[in-house]
Amino acid sequence: MINSDPAHCTAQLSSHSSFDNPASKEKMTNTKDNKVEEVKESEEISKAFAAVAGVRKEVDKLSERVAALEVAVNSGTKVTDEEFVVPAELLMRELLKLDGIGAEGEARLQRKAEVRRIQKYHETLDKLKTINSNPFSDKHKAVSVTTNWETFDS
Repeated sequence: MINSDPAHCTAQLSSHSSFDNPASKEKMTNTKDNKVEEVKESEEISKAFAAVAGVRKEVDKLSERVAALEVAVNSGTKVTDEEFVVPAELLMRELLKLDGIGAEGEARLQRKAEVRRIQKYHETLDKLKTINSNPFSDKHKAVSVTTNWETFDS
């Protein structure tokens, strides 16, 4: 026989309810904590991606300056040292920004790739500065010397 007394039904529900069970309460709390952690991690990853993207945008602008300097130097135009120093300093600032970004997984790989890219541009600037400061770097005025070695029969 089914008991339809509302007080009896409520008592039965509460005795079987997982809300009164301490282990169930702990499990629910842990699940909530895990979800909160996942959301925090997701937000941190998103922030890392955004920060790396911001640096990438600035490096793109600086890469145009490096390319313009490369064209000028390779065409024989003398460039002032300041024109090498300023982009080099700006690249170093972007490198420091990347250093301050805490990233995991894919964001870390993107950060690493951007670090290498900045280093490559910095090396290019160093090479261009060396070529620019060398008075014999003008390819049109360069002299080629070839030595003809005599051989002796023994």
